[in-house]
Amino acid sequence: MSEDDRGKLEPIETASVDELRSVQLERMRWSLQHAFDNVPWYRRHFESAGVHPKDLESLDDLSRFPFTTKADLRDNYPFGLFAVPREKVVRIHASSGTTGKPTVVGYTQNDVDTWAHVMARSIRASGGRPGDICHISYGYGLFTGGLGAHYGAERLGCTVIPMSGGQTEKQVQLITDFRPRIIMVTPSYCLNIADEMERQGLDARACSLEIGIFGAEPWTNEMRAGIESRLGIDAVDIYGLSEVIGPGVANECIETKDGPTIWEDHFYPEIVDPDTGAVLPDGEHGELVFTSLTKEAFPVIRYRTRDLTRLMPGTARTMRRFDKITGRSDDMLIIRGVNVFPTQIEELILKTDGLAPHYQLAVVREGNMDTLIINAELAPSTADSRIGDLEKALAQQVKAYVGVTSRVVVHAVGGVPRSQGKAQRVIRS
Repeated sequence: MSEDDRGKLEPIETASVDELRSVQLERMRWSLQHAFDNVPWYRRHFESAGVHPKDLESLDDLSRFPFTTKADLRDNYPFGLFAVPREKVVRIHASSGTTGKPTVVGYTQNDVDTWAHVMARSIRASGGRPGDICHISYGYGLFTGGLGAHYGAERLGCTVIPMSGGQTEKQVQLITDFRPRIIMVTPSYCLNIADEMERQGLDARACSLEIGIFGAEPWTNEMRAGIESRLGIDAVDIYGLSEVIGPGVANECIETKDGPTIWEDHFYPEIVDPDTGAVLPDGEHGELVFTSLTKEAFPVIRYRTRDLTRLMPGTARTMRRFDKITGRSDDMLIIRGVNVFPTQIEELILKTDGLAPHYQLAVVREGNMDTLIINAELAPSTADSRIGDLEKALAQQVKAYVGVTSRVVVHAVGGVPRSQGKAQRVIRS
C-alpha cells in the first residue's frame, strides 16, 4: 500500500463478484497445494479423505476437503503444521492454552505484511485515516490483538499509542492528554475505561474519541448502543482469530455498521451445520469455517472456528458480511437441557433499567444438575433498596426469553470482577 493509497479503497474491495471469485479460486488452488506439498499432516489428512488439491475445479469443490480443528493444531504442537522451514518464520504467536496445549501459529515476513495490510484495510473501513492518533488497549505479547492492531495502524499511517491492557487510570490520563481519535479495545474493557472517566468526574462524551474498533469477544448491538451513547463514538466490530491470522479477518464498514465484511481475497468463508458439517447456503445460521488463501507459514484449510453466525451479501463492499456472532458451539452452556449463550443473558441485562453492563455467569453443580448463577451489578445511580426487585425481574426475563431457571445475584457497584482485556464471562465450580 503506497503512501498515496493508504486512505483509499483498494480495487478488490469494489470489484465485481465474478472478479473476486476468480481471485479466490486461483489463490485457493495455491493454498491447498502449498499445504499438501509442505505439511505432512495435511498430505495425510487429504489422502485419508480421498482428495487431492487438483480435485478443486471450482470453489464448490472445497466441500470435498476435510476440516481442520483446534484439536488438530494442539496435536501438532508446537511447529507440526508449519509449511515453511522454521528459520523462515519471523513471528510466533500462541493462545493462552487454558483448556490444553496452546495453539501455536507462525508468520513469514510476507504473512506479517499481509496481516498489516488487512488490519490497515480494517481500520480504514472503520473510518480511520492516515494521521489519526490510535490508542491501542488490546494486550500485547503472544495474544495477536495488540501487535495486529499496532502494525495495521502504522501501515495506514496513524500515530500509535501502544498502551496495551490494564492500568485503567493511566488509560484515561493518556486519552485525556494525547487526544486520540481511535481506540482499539475489547468492548468490556472499554466500559471499564468509561466507568473510570465518570469516577474521575470527566464527561466521557466530551473526550476526543470518535471511533472505537472492538473485538476479541462476542458483544451485542445493545452493548454497541450503550458504548456509543456513553462515549459519543461510532462503535465498529472487528473479527479475527490467531489460527486464521489474528484480528483483521473481517471488519464492519462505518458507513453501514451492518456486520463485519470478510476480506474474502485472503480468507474464504463457509457456513456449515455444526453437527453434520454439511455446507449451508448463504443466509442460514451455522458454524463459520475459514480457509486461508495467501498464508505461507501456517495455512489453514477449512478451519472450524466454532463461531455461530450466517453469511450475508456485501453492502458497502463486494465481499460478503456475517451477522453478529450469537455464540460459539463450544462455549454454549447446557443448563438442564436448555442451550444458553452468554450473549443472550447480556442482552437482557442491558435492557434492564437499574443494572450496569457488567456481568459474570457461574455454573454450579448442585446434586446431579447444573445451576446457572447470574452475577449482575447495580448501576451507579440505582438505590440499594432495588436489589431484590431487580434480581426477581432479571430471573423472570431469563426464564421467559431464554427458557432456563437461574439464580440472580445483584452486587453493589464494582462487585462484579472487571477484565483487564478479554472478559471471562463464564466460570465453573
